[in-house]
Amino acid sequence: MKETLIRTVSGLIYVLLLIGCLFNQHAIIILFFVFGLICIGEFMKLIQLKSIVPYFIFIILYLVFGYWQLVLNTNTGLDEATQILMVISIFVQLFLIKDLFSEKTIPLFSSKRFILTTFYLSSAFVFLILIVNYNPSVLLGTFILVWVNDSFAFLVGKNFGKQKLFEKISPKKTFEGFLGGLFFSCIASYFIATFTQTLNFTNWLILSIIISVFGTLGDLIESKFKRQANVKDSGIIMPGHGGLLDRLDSIIFAAPFIYLFLRILQYVS
Repeated sequence: MKETLIRTVSGLIYVLLLIGCLFNQHAIIILFFVFGLICIGEFMKLIQLKSIVPYFIFIILYLVFGYWQLVLNTNTGLDEATQILMVISIFVQLFLIKDLFSEKTIPLFSSKRFILTTFYLSSAFVFLILIVNYNPSVLLGTFILVWVNDSFAFLVGKNFGKQKLFEKISPKKTFEGFLGGLFFSCIASYFIATFTQTLNFTNWLILSIIISVFGTLGDLIESKFKRQANVKDSGIIMPGHGGLLDRLDSIIFAAPFIYLFLRILQYVS
């Protein structure tokens, strides 16, 4: 009972902090900056990387993309730089998906550790800020879809799950749980479309599928990193939940794909 209460309070503080900062541009930039630094620290422990270079790379990337328009008062060059970052990040993540399914362990040679901290982790927080710049309500909706997907994947999997989704990496995840999370995310997308008046239902439905699929892959990939490091959680900063990376792994992996979809919408709408 005490553990459940701690977990609930910890999760509630996290959600309120996120929602409270979301509609103030400077507050959310600062919040994600702190979140990014914490996640990098947790991830570096998982991949056994001892260096301050990833922190410097994150700070440079984050400040450049977060304040480019505010400081320079122009988007000149920002669009091209964003596209390059997006393409590289998606390619790195596709290789992580390949490693998830084809390798017993994810190769972690020296250069790959720096590539991962830059284009798997640091760039994800850049895309979260770019989504906020697109529309803060869209980012809130994506977080809601992540929470709905995770919650119902757990509930459906726990009560009806029989076929393991990826037993060697995450024994508790089931195929039924994945479908349950996807189904309820699709339902939630209707209500998000109705009450936020941001994107239409079709677009939110597509986003719910993107988030469920890539969010689940992100969760599995982080689980594989933790299994390689022989740890249960990425950290201890959130009592009852583990590390901050444990809470953000889904949205971190899905962020470049969400941003890609939003860019496509801009060109076709």
